Amino acid sequence: MAGNSQRRNRRNPGSKKGAVVGTGGHGRRSLEGKGPTPPAEMRKGHAKQRQAAASARRSARQSGHRGGPAAKLGSEMVVGRNPVAEAMRAGVPATAVYVAQYIDSDDRVREVLKLAVERNVPLMETPRGELDRITGGLNHQGVALKVPPYEYAHPDELLDAAASAGQDALLVALDGVTDPRNLGAVVRSAAAFGGHGVIVPERRAAGMTAGAWKTSAGTAARLPVARATNLTRALEALKKAGVMVIGLAADGGAELTDASVGEMLDGPVVIVVGSEGNGLSRLVSETCDLTVRIPMPGGAESLNAGVAAGVVLYEAARRRAGA
Repeated sequence: MAGNSQRRNRRNPGSKKGAVVGTGGHGRRSLEGKGPTPPAEMRKGHAKQRQAAASARRSARQSGHRGGPAAKLGSEMVVGRNPVAEAMRAGVPATAVYVAQYIDSDDRVREVLKLAVERNVPLMETPRGELDRITGGLNHQGVALKVPPYEYAHPDELLDAAASAGQDALLVALDGVTDPRNLGAVVRSAAAFGGHGVIVPERRAAGMTAGAWKTSAGTAARLPVARATNLTRALEALKKAGVMVIGLAADGGAELTDASVGEMLDGPVVIVVGSEGNGLSRLVSETCDLTVRIPMPGGAESLNAGVAAGVVLYEAARRRAGA
């Protein structure tokens, strides 16, 4: 009888599985559709998804998405909500902002979108699977920023810039400095104290990545960075052009406060800074006209490249101003 709650659902009496009790409609949710099946490349664990991820990682390494030396060869991707927001605030150059479809927007995402509109940076709404591929599988949190490759100058162009300004060249060269933040700090100090450019080696050295741009606080947009195939030969060429080469070393033959050093800082000069751990390489050290140590009454053993360059650049600017 209809509505009889005592009635039990039974299979065909001939079935060997016996009686089966119905769900009373409670299982209908499990029968609801879950939408269209995503492509194989977007299904976690699928062979094609693993192949696509591996291909994206190879592309990222070749184009420099992960930073490091390869980043000098192609575009760089800044990923994650905080890094992208910080890069946009710092004025890091960008060719596109990628935002995942249906992203849960928060203050950082809204700030990125606002800054992108203000700076006329193209906004690209991208399926999450495609964003995974673009970023090489990194944790992008639904946001990524594409930074164009930096256009390096030639070391000779730095001398031309100084000559055009009617000034003696004041340059900084970095030897074995691999932290982009140190490079950015040096660029910022050089811009602050009237420098005409920074020289970095092509290999085993930091390049102008998004991290360097951020640390430079926008000064990288107006102070050129030159890249030398061989730093020793570049320094020798500068010497032939009449530029004095001063290397910073903990065991330098002169102190920064010595009169002889001051006289060199008054004229065309390039200040060579090594890494905090290893200092100047042998060939670069032998190329220097003079090695100089920074007096540190507090007893510190060393300064990082960014701070050391800033100290010497300040002394050069002070002397050139006649202080």
